Amino acid sequence: MAFARRPRAPLPLGRLWGSQRGACARAMALPRRFALELPGCTVAHFAVGDGVPGARSDLQGLATLLGPPGRSYSVCVPGPPGGDCAARVRAARLHQRLLRQLRRDPLQRCQLRRLLGYWPGGGAGGVQNGFLLHDPSDSPDTRRALFALLGAHPEAPRLGEFVGDENRQVWQRLWELRDGAGWQQVGQEPVVAAPEPDLHPAVPDLPSSAVFPHRAAARAVLEACTPFIPEAQAVLDLVDQCPEQLQKGEFPVIAIEGLDATGKTTVTQSVAESLKAVLLKSPPACISQWREIFDDEPTIIRRAFYSLGNYIVASEIAKASTTSPVIIDRYWHSTATYAIATEVSGGLQHLPPAHHPIYQWPRDLLKPDLVLLLTVSPEERRQRIEGRGLERTKEEAELEANSVFRQKVEVSYRRMESPGCCVADASPSKEEVLQTVLSIIHNNCN
Repeated sequence: MAFARRPRAPLPLGRLWGSQRGACARAMALPRRFALELPGCTVAHFAVGDGVPGARSDLQGLATLLGPPGRSYSVCVPGPPGGDCAARVRAARLHQRLLRQLRRDPLQRCQLRRLLGYWPGGGAGGVQNGFLLHDPSDSPDTRRALFALLGAHPEAPRLGEFVGDENRQVWQRLWELRDGAGWQQVGQEPVVAAPEPDLHPAVPDLPSSAVFPHRAAARAVLEACTPFIPEAQAVLDLVDQCPEQLQKGEFPVIAIEGLDATGKTTVTQSVAESLKAVLLKSPPACISQWREIFDDEPTIIRRAFYSLGNYIVASEIAKASTTSPVIIDRYWHSTATYAIATEVSGGLQHLPPAHHPIYQWPRDLLKPDLVLLLTVSPEERRQRIEGRGLERTKEEAELEANSVFRQKVEVSYRRMESPGCCVADASPSKEEVLQTVLSIIHNNCN
């Protein structure tokens, strides 16, 4: 099935939690705590208002970033009420649109950082994704540009402005767009440093936004996308042709995972030839033609696409494993690890701890008998990539530019459970790696 590329339908922002401008924003609870991603892959937490348990008035380095010199602004996209999947999708697309607009003139002179609004314990609507803009020159044009940008959106996300006093106390001043009255200041509260929560605030939100625990959760996301992504319906049609209850055949199923340039393609082909196995790939060929479309979408849509691709592959695995061994070039582990590394800001210490439920295999997805993780040193990967015209996703390109992101992916791979990953060093020659992999397979599979 093929679709002619055509301009995307505009995002129906006016239907985002009600059509009356400003009414919904006033009704929704505002987050009281924020996580701000800082240079060096650190995350700073601060709170707004009085009476926050564990809060400190000493903001340390945050005072300089939020207050003078310069001026900072916060923009958070309201989280959807309840479990409304369609509203969550629209909020994610709005967040992506705002990100692109904030990187243009006249706002591109500002420093842009990732900001998460959250509630302790993960309640009250989940995480609110947003941005912190710091204008070193404290130009009045910045506020006017933000008023114009946010005012063009029917739901008009609230704008926070941080101001400081001579005692280095920082205050958050809230602005709200009201019908017929323009932008109005609606409150001002003190900003205090907050203790770091036991778990990164994005983690409780992962099962509904990036690491889907079952087929129905991913399917609901693409259903919400059908009005503006026609290819989403084509993916759903293919998924619906796959039985929900699958049973593996008697032959072994081996998934081979690894970062780009670890020799994964070569190994999977060589192993498949040696074992006279069927070689499959995720996402499968029947939906790979739309990969570029979904890679350009927010995380929730992109990950739903890859997740459903795994369920389509599972149907192929069930059939093929009745007559021969099956080798899979990437499967669920890669879908989950890249999502976790992308959505959990900061360094390795902010990842969900080992044995967290997020590392568990989806309960309704056919499991392989063995998952092999190919690894090479960062230097070896760099040498292999140089001079190769590889077609890479955004995440794979990030692996080269961001060593911390690469480490987060690798650690997430090693924390996967039920099944976990069996690590194989892919640095030696192709022949040696093949023999090592075959030995592991023979020792773990009948």
